[in-house]
Amino acid sequence: MRFPAACPHCRREMQAEYADSGIHDLSCPHCAGRFTIYLRKHKFEMLFDLGTRALMDGYAREAVASFAGSLERFFEFYTRAATLERAAGTGEDFTAAAARLDTAWKLLSAQSERQLGAFALAYLWREGEAADFLSPQALGSDFRNRVIHRGYLPQRTEVDAYAARVFALIDRLLTQLGEAAAHAQLEQELTYAAHLAAQPGEVIAVFEEHPGMFRVRRFGGQVAAKTGQTKNLPSGPANDAAAFQAALRERGELLGKVFGRG
Repeated sequence: MRFPAACPHCRREMQAEYADSGIHDLSCPHCAGRFTIYLRKHKFEMLFDLGTRALMDGYAREAVASFAGSLERFFEFYTRAATLERAAGTGEDFTAAAARLDTAWKLLSAQSERQLGAFALAYLWREGEAADFLSPQALGSDFRNRVIHRGYLPQRTEVDAYAARVFALIDRLLTQLGEAAAHAQLEQELTYAAHLAAQPGEVIAVFEEHPGMFRVRRFGGQVAAKTGQTKNLPSGPANDAAAFQAALRERGELLGKVFGRG
């Protein structure tokens, strides 16, 4: 998937391909100027936006795969943010805590079931209650498996419902995370800073934050301190389709422009 990028040397537009790391080392085809785009966006956000774009363009199966991948990567995001928040609360060095987390996550990275279990424990530690929303029925696992593993061709209405379910769950959990999400953001910023420090002086750094479906919830709202107060959670059921449709109306056109189709 490509996105439009403006060369900071000659100001002309070019097409760049999304990189898994969020770091895009580019050379302008017009002036040969070198620059790097650092995309301040996490993988779960990018995957959900890709799914939204695919849904809008009529690619239902591709949309389901992206939404499912987004949810898995969000569970990782939550687990990392909660773990680093816990380490920060004990005064532990951030770099050391992140390194240990990386080592532990490698043991889980090849199996989604293990990652789901890690998330369930992180949620229990942080919220003090079981993640009862992780049942296959609540997550739409049967629909996902039929589409991805058994070649089922879904109807648009089915994909809309699945997308709304995933959107509402991520939106709810981002709100619960609140400012703790900044711990995971700091990980990304430190990775970008290390890459930037190793770049030659003539390479211009460009930091971008593309608009997306979760931008409003990026760092959550105001979440009460963990003193028994009620958290500021979105109202309504976890699979409320209205929230997804509202976000689609608000940000769908922007996504079209980001992906070069609008």
